[in-house]
Amino acid sequence: MKALVYTGPKSVEYRDAVDPTPTAGEVLIRIESVGICGSDMHAYLGHDDRRPAPLILGHEAAGVIVGGSRDGERVTINPLVTCGNCSACRKGRDNLCPTRQIISMQPREGAFAQFVAMPERNLVTVPEHVSYSQASLAEPIACGWHAVRMALGMSDTTASDVKALVLGGGAIGLGAALSLRAQGVTSVTIIEPNDNRRAFLNDACGQTAQAAAADADMNTYDIIVDGVGYAATRQTASAAARPGGVIAHIGLGQATDGLDIRRLTLQEITFFGTYTYTAEDFRQTAQAIFDGALGPLDWFEERALADGQLAFQDILNGRVASPKLILKPN
Repeated sequence: MKALVYTGPKSVEYRDAVDPTPTAGEVLIRIESVGICGSDMHAYLGHDDRRPAPLILGHEAAGVIVGGSRDGERVTINPLVTCGNCSACRKGRDNLCPTRQIISMQPREGAFAQFVAMPERNLVTVPEHVSYSQASLAEPIACGWHAVRMALGMSDTTASDVKALVLGGGAIGLGAALSLRAQGVTSVTIIEPNDNRRAFLNDACGQTAQAAAADADMNTYDIIVDGVGYAATRQTASAAARPGGVIAHIGLGQATDGLDIRRLTLQEITFFGTYTYTAEDFRQTAQAIFDGALGPLDWFEERALADGQLAFQDILNGRVASPKLILKPN
């Protein structure tokens, strides 16, 4: 098969790769759409030790089952493979499984390829009225869905009365904003400093996006979702949360600094980290896509997998206005 292989910092190559072989309980999937995630960019830049070269990246994918009793079935892929038996899995917190694996991270090759093998339990059937590219958005949106569900559970404010702030207007941030609205929050503001992307969010996605949080709004937000994870965004989140507010931290941009621990302590602000999603969060997100609860989901740009190197360069250089760039292998 053909695949886009990460070969070293700022280098991905479109080349031949070994066809995946499904093991017991797995099926082969022909990939039709696969999105470029921020974690793929971190790996591309050489910033992720969990993704050493050479490696096929990509985990936001949808395609068609090839062979077996489900041959020809359209599916979206939950890329998080868990054991199903540990305490975390039994409690429905399978994203915390101690033996969890995710495709695009060793030992599982990713979906920037024509084919990938996945456990059947990780697949959600996609109806005909949903495109493969829309279905591939289930993974990044599920991250926000999970964070929002948890934040609302920790908040002392009813969803309809929540004032929410989302930091970052990429797919994770936009997915969180859409998830907030789908889960009952009506006041949602996105902070996105990139001029082109901010205009796209406002004009094409129907969002309320601005370049920076207004000074007048500091200390007023019930829920903040940090979809970026840099010191600067954590600093903004610390200042923007009202006393008793909740900060959900998704982004993995920078490991340290930014939090105002004194303010979080004195004002009893809840800060929590959130990693991926549970299998149930993924199913709920997929269903919300199928039901149209997250809007038209037309905010992506499609390119051929063979043009992947240029796609990564364009994202790195800020030349992609849409929140999500999706590659088409087949």
